[in-house]
Amino acid sequence: MTAAKIHLVLAALMGLAGVGLLAAAAHVTGTSNVQTAGQMLMFHAPLVFGATVARKAGFLADLVARIALSLIIAGVALFAADLSRRGFASEALFPRAAPIGGFLMLGGWLGLALSALSAPRA
Repeated sequence: MTAAKIHLVLAALMGLAGVGLLAAAAHVTGTSNVQTAGQMLMFHAPLVFGATVARKAGFLADLVARIALSLIIAGVALFAADLSRRGFASEALFPRAAPIGGFLMLGGWLGLALSALSAPRA
């Protein structure tokens, strides 16, 4: 399976999980942690779709963009999992899980910026 297909499938699953968590926050738990987890997934799912298309079109440098997208996906998953666990079980996934996920997302966003600067297409 290609990196593009993996990223697109994961983006779709991020959207699915985001909708589920937002529904749970509204109807089951009502916690802000679960809502924030859902929002982070929903914000980043379209980013992964769009950046994957931009990478395939040559508007992002291939390797840097693949790494950046992988960092974003991993970061969002870790961040959302930690906040969801806090919301549903009142305990952390593991110490500092959310901040680690946040730093991975920040690194991914920076990687996308660098990827755009070094892209083969203008």
